[in-house]
Amino acid sequence: MVLIKTQRDTLLAPLQSVSGIVEKRHTLPILSNVLLEKKGEELTFIATDIEIQITTSAQGAQGDGDGAVTVGAKKLQDILRSLPDSAEVSLILEDKRLQLRAGKSRFSLQTLPADDFPRMAIADGEAKKISVTQKQFRQLLAQTQFAMAAQDVRYYLNGLLLLIDGGELRAVATDGHRLAFASMAIDGSLPRQELILPRKTVLELNRLLSDSDEPLLIEAAPNQIRFQFGHINLVSKLIDGKFPDYERVIPATLRNALQINRAALLSSMQRAAILTNEKFRGVRLVLSPGSLKIMAANAEQEEAQEELEVDYSGDAIDIGFNVGYLLDVLNNSAAEAVQWGLNDSNSSALVTIPGNDRFKYVVMPMRI
Repeated sequence: MVLIKTQRDTLLAPLQSVSGIVEKRHTLPILSNVLLEKKGEELTFIATDIEIQITTSAQGAQGDGDGAVTVGAKKLQDILRSLPDSAEVSLILEDKRLQLRAGKSRFSLQTLPADDFPRMAIADGEAKKISVTQKQFRQLLAQTQFAMAAQDVRYYLNGLLLLIDGGELRAVATDGHRLAFASMAIDGSLPRQELILPRKTVLELNRLLSDSDEPLLIEAAPNQIRFQFGHINLVSKLIDGKFPDYERVIPATLRNALQINRAALLSSMQRAAILTNEKFRGVRLVLSPGSLKIMAANAEQEEAQEELEVDYSGDAIDIGFNVGYLLDVLNNSAAEAVQWGLNDSNSSALVTIPGNDRFKYVVMPMRI
């Protein structure tokens, strides 16, 4: 039976939206597949890795009746990508195989039964609902996600804390060496709730959300969260754990402050980083009245030094940092200037944006 007959892009665009979470090699073969469901002219695409499920839909599918099938997501995506933009594609289901035809191209793909596809149960009940724009939430993620841990044994650090508190939504990420905090106002006044989003969920949201004023609906349940935007419905389990008390990490008082042009500092840091030790990536910042020197050296005894004129009259400070941590915060900010707060060479530094109390970045020093 001709299950689906449609234009290539009607299949490819939604498939690309869901296939980012599909694992190539999984203990359950069906998790490498995408579920295609056709009802009338509507096509639904579902992918899951058991922790996250993404659903999207498209209109404009012809065919002989309704049906459902699961097929290898990456293979189907690669085939569709390789076809001409204007190609008309037919998906024909016969003898547990899916035939894909476009022009004179023919492909025969393995399938698995649609009934065996594991769907995540959607939590009903008292979910807190928050409505923001896609751009606002994407910006919140961009300001914090780079500080998430990747494979820490403290599993709750391999994610991002979303904190709903009254009329505010906060995001916090830390890997134990640095911490990023950002917040935004939301409508209404909701009771306090802490949610830890898995790292993969955060990265997927960052990929799928657009920099637009289109709405994003967030529904937060005790152990699950749902994001609905455009034609996409993303459901994710939450990490069960206690996130560190981030407020204790943010320095309350700082003796020395320095405001500096972000782009100039970023360029100097990038140049100095070229000659850092590949393993430790340390740079020295030597701060004295009117001057900031950025110095790096490596095992081959090569050295780099950058100097910036700065409006600074505080204590002389010689402090070391992992340059990657500094580049992360400078690359993920669009501000013209950043402010550095320091106490001494052994204490954490606080990076903020002048005139914006909704962003804070704490970075611990390192011995060089």
